[in-house]
Amino acid sequence: MSIIGSTTGIDADTSRLGGEKNLKAAGERFEAVFTGMMLKSMRKTKLAETLFESKAADQFRDMWDQKVAESMAVSTPLGIGKAMTDFLMKGQGANSTEAAPASAVTSGEGKNG
Repeated sequence: MSIIGSTTGIDADTSRLGGEKNLKAAGERFEAVFTGMMLKSMRKTKLAETLFESKAADQFRDMWDQKVAESMAVSTPLGIGKAMTDFLMKGQGANSTEAAPASAVTSGEGKNG
């Protein structure tokens, strides 16, 4: 059961972020989505009209762009996915280190006293 924030509508449960493997996969997916949006934006500029313009060709070109974006995210990433992953890992590290000093203080007091 997860709790969703009443004002933001964003799920507050971060347990799914638990592993480094999950964060890296999310970073790659984010990179693929970002690259796909960039390719789509570049295609919309239409610097030149093609001879064989059709909706079917546009659909296949969009599918091709999606596969290229996914491939780029894995083989030659732009770095935005890694930056996002690193940021999320820092956040998780801060949350775990905040809990650690409190337990260390209580255990330290028990040894001295």
